[in-house]
Amino acid sequence: MYVRGDSMYEFDEWWKRTRKLFEEIDRLFDEMMREAISEERGEFREKRRVIGPYYYGFSVTIGPDGVPRIREWGNIKPGISRPMITETIEPFVDVIEEEDKIKIIADMPGVEKEDIKVYATENILRISAERGDRKYFKEIKLPAKVKPQSSKAQYKNGVLTVELEKKEKSPRRSGVEIKVE
Repeated sequence: MYVRGDSMYEFDEWWKRTRKLFEEIDRLFDEMMREAISEERGEFREKRRVIGPYYYGFSVTIGPDGVPRIREWGNIKPGISRPMITETIEPFVDVIEEEDKIKIIADMPGVEKEDIKVYATENILRISAERGDRKYFKEIKLPAKVKPQSSKAQYKNGVLTVELEKKEKSPRRSGVEIKVE
């Protein structure tokens, strides 16, 4: 897939970067299945350090310029030779910019609202939570300056919603109707 001349779509670049990641996930899954089958047969091996669970996801959207945008989340990140697996999960986040506010929606199942910490400045929103083996962290660069002291956050059914009031409201676009001849 080519856009102009030799420049490739963002998707192609992403696929080159993450193909090895998918291969490593397949290898880890196969290894877990072999271990589970050997345990069922009564074959026990020396216990190794277990890292997991593994979370990885991505979302592909087409921007107004026609270029695909890929967002990744989870605790598996592409590395130089092998994927990096962290204990902290990067939650899937949507940033919705409205005329007078910015709304952040983050998927954070498995924690309680008492476990969540939300910190805001004029330009950045930081979300973190920890409960048992579930650890979340995400830092979001906001698309406009906000008033952090007027922020509101709500957590329900594993979804955190944060509303931040903009410092300056977006100018209303006024226009005129053009007659088609």
